[in-house]
Amino acid sequence: MKSVYLHKRLTNVLLKSFTFLLLFSLSFSTMAQESVDAARQKEGRTLFRSLCASCHKLEKKHVGPALGGVTERRENDWLKAWIKNNAALRASGDRDAIAIFKEYKGSVMSSFGQLTDTQIDDILYYTDVGDPVKVVPAGTVVATGGQKKGPGWLLYVLAAIVICAFLIIATLLKTISELQGAPKTPNSLGSLKEVWAGIQQNTFLHVVGTIFLLLTGAYFGFGTLFSVGVDQGYKPVQPIAFSHKIHAGENKVDCQYCHSSAKHSKHSGIPSVNVCMNCHMNIAEVAEGTEVEYDGIILRKKELDKEIQKIYDAAGWDAENLEYTGETKPIKWIRIHNLPDHVNFVHAQHVTVAGIDCKQCHGPVEEMDEMYQYSPLTMGWCIDCHRETNVDLKGNPYYEKIHKQLAEKYGTKEVTIAQLGGIECGKCHH
Repeated sequence: MKSVYLHKRLTNVLLKSFTFLLLFSLSFSTMAQESVDAARQKEGRTLFRSLCASCHKLEKKHVGPALGGVTERRENDWLKAWIKNNAALRASGDRDAIAIFKEYKGSVMSSFGQLTDTQIDDILYYTDVGDPVKVVPAGTVVATGGQKKGPGWLLYVLAAIVICAFLIIATLLKTISELQGAPKTPNSLGSLKEVWAGIQQNTFLHVVGTIFLLLTGAYFGFGTLFSVGVDQGYKPVQPIAFSHKIHAGENKVDCQYCHSSAKHSKHSGIPSVNVCMNCHMNIAEVAEGTEVEYDGIILRKKELDKEIQKIYDAAGWDAENLEYTGETKPIKWIRIHNLPDHVNFVHAQHVTVAGIDCKQCHGPVEEMDEMYQYSPLTMGWCIDCHRETNVDLKGNPYYEKIHKQLAEKYGTKEVTIAQLGGIECGKCHH
């Protein structure tokens, strides 16, 4: 009778174990396959990118507040009234509207009275569900950008499966040992020594453990290899504590005033000290209360005035006599963004032809005291942008200027963006 009882118990353990794994898999699949209205998501994403993306992000604050999950914080009717005419909403005395206006220091949001309720609902739907998850067919080689990481949940799933397998097999080992005549222990997994002894003798657990360790090692190993040469976040200490936040942010200096060659040249260029002197010939000190975070230290008026003096020394400017001495010194700026030699990147094609905003690659420069590399600048990151960006080259002055020359070179009436960049696809793709 004891043997029959133990056989029945073994069967129950197996059934319960596999039922648990089945339910775990089904619940995980259900969570991963939550239905999304693709049409609304696409329409909302298009409207968001064209109307909202310059000031808002989904996950974090930008010029305006983060909009991810905004429908959980505000009522739908209030959001529509705010989007269509936030000034009128404030004028009506709405406390929330006034509070937001004050929080962002009187920054006025554009009104979008032309949007219908359906379009606004699509935008709000997109802020809830986010970007679509790209499904890649099996066997497709994916170009990976530096800021894209492997699925973190995969490790947790594998770890949970391995732990469940260990517990199940440990229970089975205990039951089998009882079948073989070992004394029955209370309803538990037994002592740790017994479990460990069973694990040491079980070949299946050795195989599962080895596979798990290999997969984990491969995951972190490939992740490390893909990060080699990716300098996202690189922030060197510059010879002068130049704050983009003060210049581009508070004083609204246009990027192309200093980096003027970005419009018509391959490189954006480092502004000469003469460009600095256009303003600083008359600005010898900063305003009271000005603060700049530089290399982990807060610099105030006294220190920042000395930084302006470094510009005068470089230009050979005598601030007291208001004349140039002729004794100049180079400013040894440290380069931040550096592409590989094989990359033929031309700023003019992106800035002038495509009309891409500097922020798209360089991030919110107007918020940076110290400039750093905002984007990964990997091939995968560039390819993703080219796939999503449609550029109408016809009628563009820069394009028309070189169209004839390129058309003769490639023997075609139409010139693609790749050809405009001087890349012959045949060199890589046969």
